[in-house]
Amino acid sequence: MLNKYGAIGAIYALLAVAFGAFGAHGLKDVLDEDMLEVFETGVRYQMYHGLGILVVAVLSDRVGKADVLRRGAMLLHIGIIVFSGSLYVLSLSGTKWLGAITPIGGVCFLAGWAMIAWALWSSRSDSRSVK
Repeated sequence: MLNKYGAIGAIYALLAVAFGAFGAHGLKDVLDEDMLEVFETGVRYQMYHGLGILVVAVLSDRVGKADVLRRGAMLLHIGIIVFSGSLYVLSLSGTKWLGAITPIGGVCFLAGWAMIAWALWSSRSDSRSVK
């Protein structure tokens, strides 16, 4: 899991830096302040969750419940695509109905973090019972 999800997390972080620079320099004069803020929100959440995927990849080799961690990382991955992706398209196109899709990505983030927390918590309990 480390190689696959580690690479995915790193790529999302790399793209967040690139998109952030594009937003700050390339879109500053193109988008109004509100839409630029929407774009930046997408970048910020992409970075947070890209780093989260990277951390999960590292943790998966150190704790049990790797299958649950993998599903949690997958939900973060889907969340980035839906949440950040919809914000990027919304800000660049002005298509307002995409705002209705964004919360689906947020729910994926919440579910992913919940799965990760559960996997780490239950892995902690498993390691205590082994001693």
